[in-house]
Amino acid sequence: MKEGIVLQAVSGLYTVHARDQVYDCTLRGNLKKELNYTTSASFARRVTSARRPFARDVLSVGDRVRFVVTKPGAGVIEEVLPRRSRFVRAGFRGREQTIVSNLDLLVIVFACAEPNPDLWKLDRFLAAAEQEGLEPLIVANKRDLVSEEQQRETFREYEALGYRVLPTSVRESLGLDALRDALKERVAAFVGPSGVGKSSLLNAMHPGLNLATADIGYTTYKGRHTTTAARLIPLPSGGWVADTPGLRQLELFECSREELEGCFPEFRAHIGRCKFDDCRHDTEPGCAIKRAVEEQRISERRYRSFLALAAEVSRR
Repeated sequence: MKEGIVLQAVSGLYTVHARDQVYDCTLRGNLKKELNYTTSASFARRVTSARRPFARDVLSVGDRVRFVVTKPGAGVIEEVLPRRSRFVRAGFRGREQTIVSNLDLLVIVFACAEPNPDLWKLDRFLAAAEQEGLEPLIVANKRDLVSEEQQRETFREYEALGYRVLPTSVRESLGLDALRDALKERVAAFVGPSGVGKSSLLNAMHPGLNLATADIGYTTYKGRHTTTAARLIPLPSGGWVADTPGLRQLELFECSREELEGCFPEFRAHIGRCKFDDCRHDTEPGCAIKRAVEEQRISERRYRSFLALAAEVSRR
């Protein structure tokens, strides 16, 4: 069998790259199902039931697979190798949809203006990266629309937390070389709201790619979707990058309230120092995190962002 990486998944057909060749592959039927087996030691192991898993994706862009070639340029995927990381969003009826797997770097793109940056949403993307152990890179795109001082002020609290913030502008070719260097020899995904310029950045970095782009809507001042499905793109400098659909909403899956605390790096020095072991950092007395907020060692806005996310996590 050959081993490759899934570049694109559309309607049950998977584009797989293996050794500088591309194959159109289907998925072996039994891989689409969740198998249950007998557990008795007295009888031979056999399948007792098979169903298609509702809550998760069997295969996504970025997955490493093994497949057999059935004819030139085509094959059947026989095995999906274990994932080391993933980026997910809510799908149909709460189903978990994996957008990209096996990432090294999550490039979180927000515009400095048009549309204006929603820092509460940026907190969600950062928490999702922390949850999966992914290195985040914040790209402050459309830097040409605001002053350098305004851009720095908008993203100042993230730089203070140790996150790297890279200002970019396609119009002024600002930050593109630094972004290319950050992506070199990595598997990265561009994520963020619609209309922030993810596809435009990729087009500027990779001439000839010609990804579809669109202006924001000047009635709602929200971005319009131009990328409708994730696609993994090889970079001339080495590595891979995924252009992903713009996300209006992002939920954290399989994340407890305690795990969420660790997704806010400024909380970590204070966790375990509260009066009560089961402190929820909300109304409890003697909370070390609330004390740090009062002493301005933790941003009050970031603290309120944590409470909003914690409320969602607790409801699930």
